[in-house]
Amino acid sequence: MPPRKGTFRLFRLAGIDVYLHWWWFLVALYEIQGRSGQYSSIAWNAAEYLALFLIVLTHEFGHALACRQVGGQANRIMLWPLGGVAYVNPPERAGAQLWSIAAGPLVNVVLIPVFIGAVYIAGMIGLPSSLPDAYLLLKSVLYIDVGLLVFNILPIYPLDGGQILRSLLWFVLGRGRSLMVATVFGLLGVVALVAFAVYSQSLWTGLIAVYMLMNCWNGLRYSLSLMKLDKLPRRQEYTCPNCGAHPPAGAVWKCDRCTEAFDPFASGMQCPLCGVTHANTMCVDCHSMSPAAAWTHRSTGFGPPPLAPSAVAESTGTVNAG
Repeated sequence: MPPRKGTFRLFRLAGIDVYLHWWWFLVALYEIQGRSGQYSSIAWNAAEYLALFLIVLTHEFGHALACRQVGGQANRIMLWPLGGVAYVNPPERAGAQLWSIAAGPLVNVVLIPVFIGAVYIAGMIGLPSSLPDAYLLLKSVLYIDVGLLVFNILPIYPLDGGQILRSLLWFVLGRGRSLMVATVFGLLGVVALVAFAVYSQSLWTGLIAVYMLMNCWNGLRYSLSLMKLDKLPRRQEYTCPNCGAHPPAGAVWKCDRCTEAFDPFASGMQCPLCGVTHANTMCVDCHSMSPAAAWTHRSTGFGPPPLAPSAVAESTGTVNAG
């Protein structure tokens, strides 16, 4: 994710806060001035860049609203020089992940016939001769939307295409291996993107390649953690109150006081090192934090007994997944 420092909130829509990074203005000024000869007035260049802003914003809203539709959390969108980022947290299911990611490019797909129709109508009413700048703007907006769609669906992680590939592979390979395969494809794509940046001498393409490389590397590391986690047996007697997943049996949580790795479901939520009893614990699947007493216990004849309400009430800490 890009850094949140240096952003400010523009507005709030449908419970989603939209933020803009101040770097965006510098890039906008550079791009507008660099293309000043395309139109008769630089105001049309500004309008074109504003159209780019709106297309990227609707794309990110597609991600956010789709994530909410499948039961996930999405309350923040940030626009920065390298594009837009929707901070979404869909449920840890392949289908939910797939819809949350695919909805963004689908917005661009829906916009294509709209822009084509606008260009066609503009040509029919004689706009190319009466207002050539306006007609050129409509065509440019169409090309921008198509260009963003084509670039985003490239199967290069973390682009939408790479994440869609990962979601499809999830159905077959599981969440850990699918992420590893997607990031390996992403690394190959980054190499091609770097070569193209050198060939075209494009600074922005190089910056995008570096950003994607960092995401691929982090994704590869995370996939190894997921694969290790997926191999652990699950405690069927406990259920996450948010996603219904069963917690793994193993020391995959860390005490927020002493950072000791331990299994809270095997120790009654008490850290074996510092002795702190934790009131809340994080689900390793949906990453939501819930009170310890909210984890449904089902007697199966094995595993730890249900958590005592009195012990939970006296606890003070929070245990996070490591």
